Amino acid sequence: MLSAAAALLAALLATPHLSARPGVPVRTAAPGLTHLTIEPGRDALLYVPTGTAPGAKLPFILLLHGATMRPESQLALFQGMAESKGIALLAVKSLDYTWDAIRGDYGPDLTFIDRALKEVFASVRVDPARVAVEGFSDGATYALGLALSNGDLFSSAMVFSAGFLPRFQQQGKPRLFISHGTADRILPIDQTGRPTVAVLRAAGYRIEYREFDGPHRIPPDIAAAAVDWLLASPAAR
Repeated sequence: MLSAAAALLAALLATPHLSARPGVPVRTAAPGLTHLTIEPGRDALLYVPTGTAPGAKLPFILLLHGATMRPESQLALFQGMAESKGIALLAVKSLDYTWDAIRGDYGPDLTFIDRALKEVFASVRVDPARVAVEGFSDGATYALGLALSNGDLFSSAMVFSAGFLPRFQQQGKPRLFISHGTADRILPIDQTGRPTVAVLRAAGYRIEYREFDGPHRIPPDIAAAAVDWLLASPAAR
């Protein structure tokens, strides 16, 4: 049997808590796309808008891909908007074909994300009031778990076609943008999107919910609406 101390340590390790926080950078990231080597054989992709003014505080989005996908898929969708609207992006890769907590518990993916965020916050001046996490499919499920458990870091989450509401430890109440296709056959909306939104609304979360007539994907207009929602002034939220 585990000792009480070992059991407590195991519980803490399984909690989806991130320690990284925006602060004053100790160096300056190059504009454009940079491959960050966080651990051997596993990079993260940082994008900094090329027109960023020195010292400017940037909104920031952590991008989480769907199962079997790569970080480039999410980066391709949001990079143009990030450039035109002045947003820093970080796209990371799951260790396996999907994120750890989708099939079990939080572990190496959570650790990797925390390390990648610390690397970004050390080189990019991020606006702490506009830090968001985004995900598609399994990545959206994981993004929900991270956002709900780290509301003191993520002010917002952009959740596209999530599968379920993962285990989380509530910390704050971030704003949520949730979308789902009515013709989604991979994660049917009546079994996933709608029940999840109902539960979160009942718990008091502020949700911008968009259904669209389509399959399991992120339509460009929905992605654009999510970015505009993210950048809206507090008075318009």
